[in-house]
Amino acid sequence: MALQVIGAGLGRTGTLSLKLALEHIGFDKCYHMSEMIGQMRAHLPLWVESAKGNPQWDTIFEGYLSSTDYPGCMFWRELAAQYPEAKIILTTRDPERWFESVTETVMSPQHRARFESNPMMAEFFRLTVFDDELEERLGKREPMVEYFNKWNQAVIDEVPAERLLVYKAGDGWEPLCDFLGVSVPPEPYPRVNSREEMTERTGQIDQTKGPPPPEFMEQMVQEYLAELKAKAFPASA
Repeated sequence: MALQVIGAGLGRTGTLSLKLALEHIGFDKCYHMSEMIGQMRAHLPLWVESAKGNPQWDTIFEGYLSSTDYPGCMFWRELAAQYPEAKIILTTRDPERWFESVTETVMSPQHRARFESNPMMAEFFRLTVFDDELEERLGKREPMVEYFNKWNQAVIDEVPAERLLVYKAGDGWEPLCDFLGVSVPPEPYPRVNSREEMTERTGQIDQTKGPPPPEFMEQMVQEYLAELKAKAFPASA
């Protein structure tokens, strides 16, 4: 089994909705940061090793047909080379709205502190998300918007047009299903993981004393994914 779809879009561009959508139309399972955290004891070392130059792609993505969000998006070039038959999806949105979303969620000091209190998680994020270029731009609107636009343009410039779908949040099923050659399902396209939903869930980490245990993190994210899937596709729950 090999990846058939690779998400190259940065986090907070509808990547968790896309994960559920891909799984619903046959590209199950779809890797996402939530999948990594949901099995962090097994997968954290694999990502750290990969980021240090010893790729573990086939082990990480065993049992997965697709990938979106961090950390996979940061390695889209490597994954595109590893799985040459896979199609690439660049999720995107209004750059200003993206800045506001990440600043209040995944790249906020509070959110990072919750996860990076674990030294291994801190190393993981440093190697797979917060590189030097991003770190120096954090919280600054114009530099962050520039980073976002530069990232998206690099994907567009480097991926052959026939292999790439530029997919904006709100585009719905039709362009996605047409690109992947599958039928449009009758259910509405999922809309999940709003800022409010995400901050409420990650706020549970504050209830732990000291760094949250890995088993707590895994269970929390697994339960969150199950809730979002039931919300998106109640008839399948």
